[in-house]
Amino acid sequence: MPESHRPVVTVVDDDDAVRESLRFFLETAGFEVDAFASARDFLAAASKDSPLCMLIDQHMPQLTGLGLIRALRERGVSFSAALMTGSPSPELSQTAHALGVEEVLEKPLSDERLMHFITVISGRP
Repeated sequence: MPESHRPVVTVVDDDDAVRESLRFFLETAGFEVDAFASARDFLAAASKDSPLCMLIDQHMPQLTGLGLIRALRERGVSFSAALMTGSPSPELSQTAHALGVEEVLEKPLSDERLMHFITVISGRP
């Protein structure tokens, strides 16, 4: 599949190792990946094109994952999202789902659960 036609997954995570690991894993699976080290970096560089889906870390400095999702929703941006966190809670999940987050993924991430989320969103087998 040509590079420009591959589904785009956006990763926003301040942890370099996690971000680059996700990039490698997803590119190996055939997705184009746009990766950002912070919510602010993403907001500064975001295009008008909606990504296939977003994988967003909750615990980032300056603006949390939920803060980023809230800001995008307020701007009317439509996207599918999974919130990644090392400390899930019922309250966090409830708030995330109220903002339209389809999945709250616990770190360390399960490759199987991550791929299930992305393949369901993309409609790929």
